[in-house]
Amino acid sequence: MTTIAATTPGPSSSLAPSSPGREWWRSAVIYQVYPRSFADADGDGIGDLPGITHRLPALRSLGVDAVWLSPFQTSPQRDAGYDVADYRDVDPLFGTLADFDTMLETAHELGLRVIIDIVPNHSSSDHVWFQEALAAGPGSEERGRYLFRDGKGEHGELPPNNWESIFGGAAWTRIEEADGTPGQWYLHLFDKSQPDFDWTNPWVREQFRGILRFWLDRGVDGFRVDVAHGMIKEAGLPDYTPPENVGSMGGGAGSVTLEPAIEGHAGDEPATPPYFAQDGVHDIYRDWHRVLAEYEGDRVLCGEAWVEPLEKLVRWVRPDEMQQTFNFGYLETPWNAAALRTVIDRSIAVFGSVGAPSTWVLSNHDVVRHATRLALTGENLQGHGIGPKTTGLPDPAFALNRARAATALMLALPGSAYLYNGEELGLPEAIDLPDDARQDPTWFRTNGERYGRDGCRVPIPWEGADPSYGFGPGARSWLPQPASWAAYTRSSQEGVPGSTLTMYQEALAARRAHDLAFGELEWFDLGPDTLAFRSGEVTVVANFREEPLELPAGDVLLSSGRLDGRSLPQDTTAWLV
Repeated sequence: MTTIAATTPGPSSSLAPSSPGREWWRSAVIYQVYPRSFADADGDGIGDLPGITHRLPALRSLGVDAVWLSPFQTSPQRDAGYDVADYRDVDPLFGTLADFDTMLETAHELGLRVIIDIVPNHSSSDHVWFQEALAAGPGSEERGRYLFRDGKGEHGELPPNNWESIFGGAAWTRIEEADGTPGQWYLHLFDKSQPDFDWTNPWVREQFRGILRFWLDRGVDGFRVDVAHGMIKEAGLPDYTPPENVGSMGGGAGSVTLEPAIEGHAGDEPATPPYFAQDGVHDIYRDWHRVLAEYEGDRVLCGEAWVEPLEKLVRWVRPDEMQQTFNFGYLETPWNAAALRTVIDRSIAVFGSVGAPSTWVLSNHDVVRHATRLALTGENLQGHGIGPKTTGLPDPAFALNRARAATALMLALPGSAYLYNGEELGLPEAIDLPDDARQDPTWFRTNGERYGRDGCRVPIPWEGADPSYGFGPGARSWLPQPASWAAYTRSSQEGVPGSTLTMYQEALAARRAHDLAFGELEWFDLGPDTLAFRSGEVTVVANFREEPLELPAGDVLLSSGRLDGRSLPQDTTAWLV
């Protein structure tokens, strides 16, 4: 059961700039809204901007500081909006620019900042820039916007190199020229409908400066940068075969090195793919940093950079580049006391070495929800997904208990934290989706060998019973919602002591009341398979072992699960004051 000493207010309604060292993004809890799956206002089964606007008060009451919206720009939706056909407009599926402006104004009135996705590594093949490139022919300025190359072989019939797509299959597609003859090949690290830009081209860089300013002029507070470790490719595009047991974006299989790196030395870095984490990408972000500095209000860049080790990742958040980058090393760390302490200590030290806050995240739209993932015993490579044939699936109640403990631990850490669409309801991964309902490109490009990411993207339940659990006014949802989700609706958890929603609300309120985002950790020992630290006046204890643990002195401020007196059960985290 969760308890809290006193009710504390939600985030401040003031969005004024903060003093140096206390900028809002250093401590913010940021909620990822996946627009397709958050709230549907018009009943077509797909979430939209008016639906988001309608539900923003729920995020205010949750206690977050900002919302990040996954793509809503014009797109043919072959990859759920990450294939952008017009960077300066809203896809009719989600509404209009006027709907966006209303949503943004409403969020600001509620004291919520708004970050939006920008997808700079690639566009949609439907984008007018790519269509012009196809029509213009080899060697043209238009072709120079993208990575077109002649093929190998006697007649150019072989792709330019051996690169594989993140979604499976070759990363090159050959086109037919205007005269009907086989032509050049273009690079697409993702789906063939997502051609990669050539970021050595000054024209591309200038276009994206304009895109940033378009949304900054409308009032957005920053950008989450998709594939922020991409964009620049190694000169010559050499062949490359990735090692085994590496996730599609560079992430691993949920493992972490338990030995910390030597101070000041990054250790043995993994081999750098020629299409990710190239040094030239940093010039782009220095340029973008200058663009954001033209605007008032502590505008931010947050990078999705699957880069290991942490000592290399922090190059993205040096003072003249991004403000934040996702800490995927933390996300991929298993539920293990020693591993978590290592990654927490390294994160705080390494991010702090460049003056940046560490970020903490457990779930997002590309990974198995942590209310399932942390209790899996089978293999779980990032991006591959899980489904009915996956081995090592956990008991849902056991997995949720562990996930709640992980969340309570995460929200006590200093820095900024990210929450994902519906995780405050305790939603598990949707595993039993019918094959004919799946929509992730990974599922199709691997002929059903990989499930992909649909299981974490199912529309969330708000209230009532099937159909749609209040997701929209109709019965439809673009991915089917499990019947079991009736027990996870927001309305059934609101104000209920011990519910997952209540735990999140109380943890966020206590985090703010005790300024934990700016705390300094002081570890102490309570025995093996436990984590215990003090942050200011708050003591945090997490029990990983099977037998209960006696809590140290202090009044219980928060518990992720039911306590037996002062006995902390397995997979439970408590805060004391």
